[in-house]
Amino acid sequence: MIQSKSQFYATVIVGLLMASTAWPAGGAVEFLRKGDTVEVIVAGRPFTTYYFSADVAKPYFQPLRTARGTVLTRGFPIGNTLPPEDLNDRNLEPHQRPMYFGHGDIDGIDFWGEAVFQQYSDDTVFGRTVFKKLEEIRSGESNVLRADFELADPRGRVIADEIQSFVFGGGEDTRWIDCEITLAANHGSDLTIGDTKEGALAIRLAKELNSPPGHMFNSAGAEGEKEIWGKPADWVDFDGTIAGEELGIAVFDSPKSFRHPTTWHARGYGLLAANPFGLR
Repeated sequence: MIQSKSQFYATVIVGLLMASTAWPAGGAVEFLRKGDTVEVIVAGRPFTTYYFSADVAKPYFQPLRTARGTVLTRGFPIGNTLPPEDLNDRNLEPHQRPMYFGHGDIDGIDFWGEAVFQQYSDDTVFGRTVFKKLEEIRSGESNVLRADFELADPRGRVIADEIQSFVFGGGEDTRWIDCEITLAANHGSDLTIGDTKEGALAIRLAKELNSPPGHMFNSAGAEGEKEIWGKPADWVDFDGTIAGEELGIAVFDSPKSFRHPTTWHARGYGLLAANPFGLR
């Protein structure tokens, strides 16, 4: 239960796996805002785009690229649209966007799934992470992108605030994002976050990084979904080859985070999610 606020910190590394979490600044970072998107450019090359349209249930990044420009996240959904050729994928999970934050049980409301993709009838109540404003957008080597959101139920009642803050960087072979997510219970009542696997900071990878054929391992030396899923670890990494480029992507849980080291909702079908709330 959150009575004031809870903070979650993580670092996403794209490219070569580095041994330290003190990342060099590398090339300068530039932000280009176009309506309800912000394009992120590192060292003069596109890295990712931040989407926060009111038409979509939660903000997300799409795609994530290596320093060379190789895309290592899957290419859908685009907004709320799915390509017909992918509809028969048994692990489709369209709410799993390329990179996002959400949780399946916040005051009994699902902020992980999305009502627009719901294909069956049950008692699930889906919430929305509603954009309020860009609190800060500062380019350069000491860059920051910070946005304010409200967590709202289907009737529009706000139950909490969410602040998403990101710093970006990279060198010749690497791109990285420092992520800070703050949930604030400041709308007249405490906030109860349930114990569910459906959370929280997540990346849905390109199929080439599925394990197999890709390779999934964690900071404890465990390999594969069976040994990693639901277990605490400092970090989890997926390695593989896409378009001839040997690459990897890792998420590091910060020692400053709530319940560090976090547990992981990491799946062989290409989901890499740090979830401090999924203890059981």
